[in-house]
Amino acid sequence: MLAQVGSGTFTNPLLDRGPDPSVLQWHGIYYYMNSTGVNLTIWKTADITDLRHAERKVVWTPPPTGPYSHEIWAPELHRLQDKWYIYFAADAGTNDSHRVWVIENSAEDPLQGTWMMKGKLAGPEDRWAIDPSVFENNGDAYAVWSGWETDTNGVQKIFIAKLANPWTLASKPVVISSPEHPWEKVGDLTRPDHVDALPHVDVNEGPEILQHGGKVILIYSASGCWTDYYELGMSIALASSDLLDPRSWTKASKPVFWQSPEASVYGPGHNTFFKSPDGKEDWILYHANSAPGQGCGRARSPRAQPFTWKPDGTPDFGRPIPVSRALQKPSM
Repeated sequence: MLAQVGSGTFTNPLLDRGPDPSVLQWHGIYYYMNSTGVNLTIWKTADITDLRHAERKVVWTPPPTGPYSHEIWAPELHRLQDKWYIYFAADAGTNDSHRVWVIENSAEDPLQGTWMMKGKLAGPEDRWAIDPSVFENNGDAYAVWSGWETDTNGVQKIFIAKLANPWTLASKPVVISSPEHPWEKVGDLTRPDHVDALPHVDVNEGPEILQHGGKVILIYSASGCWTDYYELGMSIALASSDLLDPRSWTKASKPVFWQSPEASVYGPGHNTFFKSPDGKEDWILYHANSAPGQGCGRARSPRAQPFTWKPDGTPDFGRPIPVSRALQKPSM
């Protein structure tokens, strides 16, 4: 449980549960989402560290049947072309039917108005896809996500494509990150509830973009979320380069954020980023478990901590901060 240490401090976790957190700042307000599995819920607050007391609303509930009726995962709220869009993954009741879907709302406040289904964000191959995010660079809009390069499971890779509009791809998807290092390939499926699982899956997922110092920085989650070795990797391209060319991206050989048994932080990953209200501080918000062996279940909770920048222009996330350690709230 969150301990209120003082008006200028907070402690993690921000909620008792909340996998795959995502946050957007708009006109001084933070809009937060995480996977619920059953609907799309938005939290609205001026203080992202006080999510427990934030206004909260279910803005979209899936139909009982159909291609986007089950397993609502990893939603992200974005503001594009003066409208709101939520990108999320959903399936028809089987994992191999997971795809990325987009809904739209033209209201000024995303908790108001009507959310309309715009369709499936997919390339011509129309293969398994989860964990969508979007960003803009040099006047072009891009989508990134985790997906299969074939029709069968075994390896999850990070794809990128240009957007023609917020719900339509303008280019063929290109792979920009594949599991290649040992720390990206911890993924034996030994859980008894995975009766249809493969014995091993290599994972790159949860892509998020940082833009800093003329660089486009891809931060992604590697290895299986069902392991304690779920952690963050990084790949970098110059903002001036062709982001659709895999050769533009250079992957770090080591993880940039990983578990800390000393801090009781296990499987940290699937992150998002935000700035302090005064714009002077950079923060990472990620999910993690507080004990080993808790896997991809409801024990995952959102935690926030500030980060800095190295002289070479790459992020320095430091080490996971222990749960219940008092932290200064983001600067005003």
